[in-house]
Order: sequence, then structure tokens, then C-alpha cells
Amino acid sequence: MLRIEGLSAGYSAKPVLNDVSIRVDAGQFVAIVGPNGAGKTTLFKTISGILQPNGGRIMFGDADLLAVPPAQRPHLGIAHVPEGRQVFPSLTVMENLEMGALTESGRRDWKQNIERIFEWLPVLAERRAQFAGTLSGGQQQMLAIGRGLASSPKLLMLDEPSMGLAPSTADFIFDRLIDIRRQSGLTMLLVEQRVAEALESADHGYVLEAGRVVLEGSNEALRADDRVRKAYLGM
Repeated sequence: MLRIEGLSAGYSAKPVLNDVSIRVDAGQFVAIVGPNGAGKTTLFKTISGILQPNGGRIMFGDADLLAVPPAQRPHLGIAHVPEGRQVFPSLTVMENLEMGALTESGRRDWKQNIERIFEWLPVLAERRAQFAGTLSGGQQQMLAIGRGLASSPKLLMLDEPSMGLAPSTADFIFDRLIDIRRQSGLTMLLVEQRVAEALESADHGYVLEAGRVVLEGSNEALRADDRVRKAYLGM
């Protein structure tokens, strides 16, 4: 579904990402883990078109993504749940969800999608008329995920969904994502600093350090790797 080959990108002459290659197959849950400053968010911004790369290739299905304007990429089926949630605070929960449904497929599938979103994330149904800015951090994260789901995505990209949340709330978010994936078969690409939880949830993982992929493999292989165990799992 998503193939990234030899990608280099950054914010100045010095790239943040260097020759990064990643593959996400349909139906997979893939995690990209690594320390702060490794380039994880830069990678997502490049996929979404917020940042133009210096080199490399990104294919989404048969489409050359770098030839597709950023505003058109959600219509291909890419939903980006950004770092820091970025909900619309002055809009209600329902209005935020409606903003996610502006793609052609989101409008077409709105009735089905909103029913499933409320089933998966019932707090959004309970607070549908509440302004998003008055929600707790965990509720805002659920709303950001729901907004992404409202677009009927083929690929849901999640950038640090546990950021700023209490451990128990982050655990709940991960449990919800696992349930959503199991029930829907949705392809997910996760960037996360909580390495243990990310690798436990994912089918396949990549370790990104200083803008380069230094390790990749199944969740079992990465969790058993001595480098990952020492650097990220505290073992």
C-alpha cells in the first residue's frame, strides 16, 4: 500500500531524514519508534505533503504521492492524526468529526462511519455537543482519531497518540486502536515514543535514529533484539 524508498527530507540544507525506506502492506499495523529528534514527525509531514522531500520516492498504491498535491492526498485515503491532537477547540465534537468527513468517501460513508466511531469511542457520542476545547487531553486524542476515521481512510497515520497523556489514558488509547484495527482491518502506521506498547501492538516495526532506519522486523524480533531491549525497553 505505502512504499517509501530512499527518502531524504528536512527543514534546511541539512536533512532530517536520510535515505529512509519503509513499506506498509494493506491491513498491516506498522510502528516507527525512536528517540526525540529521530525524524519520525518529519516523515509523517513528508507523507502528508506538509514538507517537500529533497530526494526519494513515495508510492501509495499505484499513485506517485510526490506528484499529488497535499490537499488531494486525503482523497486518496490517507488520514493523518497529527502530533498534539490539533482539534478545532471552538467547534463541537460533532463539528470536528464532520470536518474529517470532507473527503468524497467520508461524505459517502458518513452515516456508517459515525455509527462506528461512536461505537468504538463512546465518549464522543456522550459529548457530541461539547466544544472540543473543553475536553480532557485523552478525549481530545480520541476526537482526533475519530476525525481521521471519519474520512474513510485506507491508511490511518497516528503521530505520537500517547503524547502528554497519563499512562492509564495512553493504555486505553492503545487498546482502542487495537480494537479498531481488529474490527475494521484498517491499515495503520504509528509513530510513538512508548516503544514497548507500540511494538506489542504492531505487526512490523522500524527503529529510526538520527534520521535513518537502523533496525526493522516483526514485533517479536525487535522486542527480542538486544539493542532495542537495552536502549528502549529498559532491559
